[in-house]
Amino acid sequence: MNAFRCRVCGSELFFENSVCVSCGTPLGYSRVEHDIVPVDVAGRYVDPDGFIWHVCRNLNISGCTWLARFEGGQCESCDLTRVRPNDADLEGLGNFVPAERAKRQLIVELDRLGLVVGPPLCFDLLSSTNQSVTTGHDSGVITIDLAEGDDAYREKVRGKMDEPYRTMLGHFRHEIGHYYQWQLVVSPDETSRFRALFGDETADYQEAIDRHYAEGAPAGWQDSFISQYATMHPHEDFAETWAHHLHIRDTIDTAVRFGLIDDPDVDSFRQLVIEVWMPLSTALNIVNRSMGKDDLYPFVIPAPVLDKLDYVAGLVERATA
Repeated sequence: MNAFRCRVCGSELFFENSVCVSCGTPLGYSRVEHDIVPVDVAGRYVDPDGFIWHVCRNLNISGCTWLARFEGGQCESCDLTRVRPNDADLEGLGNFVPAERAKRQLIVELDRLGLVVGPPLCFDLLSSTNQSVTTGHDSGVITIDLAEGDDAYREKVRGKMDEPYRTMLGHFRHEIGHYYQWQLVVSPDETSRFRALFGDETADYQEAIDRHYAEGAPAGWQDSFISQYATMHPHEDFAETWAHHLHIRDTIDTAVRFGLIDDPDVDSFRQLVIEVWMPLSTALNIVNRSMGKDDLYPFVIPAPVLDKLDYVAGLVERATA
């Protein structure tokens, strides 16, 4: 995440700010400029080319500060949401806010990587207040159970599933991994690279689910997988690896932008993980422990997982070359 500054007074800003707390200037996020910009009292911003932008109409619904092309319109991030809770579902709308915030953070990172973000990709952000919702991806549609925005609910599920980490942003990063596998792992050469690391993705998925929840992860899974869930099927192994690729990149970028570490001078993602991420995550884990909190990154990266992470980074490079 970037370190933002108010263009009016120079004070530090955060990604979610709609107003500068120092000088009171109204703000909006420009996806074109990758920056937080000042807007007038009517929510308008004139860009360097003279085009007039407007704060998204969903500011008071989801806290969205992004700029839209038309007055009364919604931004490109909100355009990606196909379904949201209805206005009468107050619980669902409450959980809709952190979900949209996580989605915006995801899109910023995908933009920074140079990945295409648009159709056929869309999001169904569904409230489980009155229906059963399963988080997942299907042919470009990512479904998120908004109940995961409730801290108590999410922590209960995390404990039940024996997971060391579970966040709304993590769900978005995992599910977008399924989407980009569907989009990018299509050629014979790419499929061959994929199968050499993750296995045969044509294996029956339902059988894999049934086996995983009946038997759990196989003994010694820590030697080859980033998580127990990754052991279930090659699709899940890839999505988990993709999510961790984003975890690592975004945390390192944030540490650089806030001056915690120098900008890494590395030649590969593998080198980035070994020389930068491993010592940084260890230090951040100890910082968390000094506050009585759980580890920030409670995972171990064995050599086979490092190979998978390096493949995902290479896949992104090939897709954006």
